[in-house]
Amino acid sequence: MTTAAGLAAALPFCAALLGLAVGRRSPAAARLLAVIPLAVAAVLALWVAVRHGSGGVTENGVELTPTGALDIGLSMRIDGLSSLVAVMVAVVATLVQVYSAAYLRKDPRYSSYAALVSLFSAAMLLVVYTGDLIVLLVGWEVMGVCSYFLIGHYWETEVARAASLKAFLVTKLGDVPFLIGILVIGAGSGSFRIGEIVDNVPPSGAGWVTAGTLLMLGGVAGKSAQVPLQTWLPDAMAGPTPVSALIHAATMVAAGAYLVARLYPVFLASETTLLVLAVIAAVTMVVSALAAFAQDDLKRVLAWSTVSQLAYMTGGLAVGGRDAAVFHLLTHGAFKALLFLAAGVVIHVAASGRIGDMGGLRHRAPLVFWTMTAGLAALVGVPPLSGFFSKEAVLSAAEHTALDAGHGGPPAAAGWLVLAAALVTAGLTAAYATRVWLRVFFGAERSVAASGAHTDDHGPVPRAMTWPLVVLAVPTLLLGFVGLPTSWLTSWLGDADGRAYDTAAADAGRLVQNHAYYDLAPQLGTSLIAVALLALGAGAVYALWRRDPAADPARVLGPLRGPAERGFDVDRLYDGVVVRPVRVLARLTRFVDDTVVDGYVRGAARGTWLAGGGLRRSQNGNVQVYLAGLLAGFVVLAVAVAVNA
Repeated sequence: MTTAAGLAAALPFCAALLGLAVGRRSPAAARLLAVIPLAVAAVLALWVAVRHGSGGVTENGVELTPTGALDIGLSMRIDGLSSLVAVMVAVVATLVQVYSAAYLRKDPRYSSYAALVSLFSAAMLLVVYTGDLIVLLVGWEVMGVCSYFLIGHYWETEVARAASLKAFLVTKLGDVPFLIGILVIGAGSGSFRIGEIVDNVPPSGAGWVTAGTLLMLGGVAGKSAQVPLQTWLPDAMAGPTPVSALIHAATMVAAGAYLVARLYPVFLASETTLLVLAVIAAVTMVVSALAAFAQDDLKRVLAWSTVSQLAYMTGGLAVGGRDAAVFHLLTHGAFKALLFLAAGVVIHVAASGRIGDMGGLRHRAPLVFWTMTAGLAALVGVPPLSGFFSKEAVLSAAEHTALDAGHGGPPAAAGWLVLAAALVTAGLTAAYATRVWLRVFFGAERSVAASGAHTDDHGPVPRAMTWPLVVLAVPTLLLGFVGLPTSWLTSWLGDADGRAYDTAAADAGRLVQNHAYYDLAPQLGTSLIAVALLALGAGAVYALWRRDPAADPARVLGPLRGPAERGFDVDRLYDGVVVRPVRVLARLTRFVDDTVVDGYVRGAARGTWLAGGGLRRSQNGNVQVYLAGLLAGFVVLAVAVAVNA
């Protein structure tokens, strides 16, 4: 089984190398190398998941190098969490490659693009399957490098170059404390192996646990675009649309939440870390939902939506709902990939990415209308679509922690923070999703702007860009039902440390063990409140649209709209707090280097030159000058002797 998992990660890696070698000479070979290895990897990942079954851990590995202290090993750790997430990653990546073959069919750089997507997917599968934190870090960093090149695929444009550089720098900013956190966790537990780390965590926590997990939150915030490192993700929309689908649905941004779930017993041992994570999640989900409501670019709406939905996952983790967070990670991977790929078709048809240039597209693209409607409904949490069940699972976990906290579990304050923010976000999500749905697909067709789409033409939509939407619509509609049986998904995922879930000890599917909350079934109270807020947000936007279909419902934000559209000016804050002081320091350093350091060097050189020139004049070969000098020296010595005597 571990061999199959290793092959699933190795196949797209080999395909990336071959694609770079032969893809430019043979575009047909590049397309085959892009799709077939990832499809085989998806089959292998599915086989591993089915073979693994529910509960238990399969781990195997070899030592890479003896370090004398903490050894580094290439190990695979297969449990319910990794097996399910790997299936999602491989399936979504395969569909993205199929879609990309049509979307970039005339792009001269398609072969390098496809190779980078394969390498990106291989790195994510390595992160998912590995049992060693150092190897995980390798996959983590490879994803960062691939994202730089993929976001900057259209490097001819200034916006793409700036977005790729920004994504790389902001995520690296979070990766610095992340690396230090890995070293702290490894030193404290005595190993980099995930299984040994989990086994060696003190039940009551320890200083190294809190320090290590807080530092690792830097990497989590960077990769998953959580406050205060959220600004790179909306700008990443400068890349091709299928790249957006891959990054936002199945790879990179999901890696942060997955890492916390992977090391969940370690995070559960620190109440301080859980409270900090709850604050980050609460602020992120509300702020990003407001930003999504104010955007006029379709892909930026979905980007801010991703930031908000990732905050649902981190919020669920902060309140002890590991299974709820993983459940939402899986459903979000399906409906967000669907939304981004559908947005690519909408942009292809409308020849623009601006919502203001769209309207009445349900008649021109009926398949996209129905599939995107399903995706938006799942995003909002309309019952009985997948997003409803996974969001309600997070709300239930937050409610449980808020009302029943204690006994060493997540603090009650974390539960109240996440619960309040998630309910507010539910209403805001319904508002901005309804705004997109109405303005894109209903009303009169608006004038089309000749910008925004990076396709070569805007003719008929290729079938390879539409049938992936149908495939993704199936889990978008049905995946949520796996959470209804109170023991199936929780049993599959196992206990918080990956071991078998004890269904016999569960009471109607509810088991609090290791301070984790395992019930995924919707609770009546939170469900009613969430659905009421959903109806309120969607109904308010619909009423505004009916009153004036030509006007943007986002005007209801009033003076808040401008700051929300700019992401609440966080970039401007960073410019004032970080960029400008660094530039001032750089200018000061340059002045010191040019004027002071180089001045001393130039002064020493000038002084040596002048001294040499003077000495050269005194040594001119004239005997009279030498005798005069000798006489003058004799006189000086005689005078000195006479004075001293």
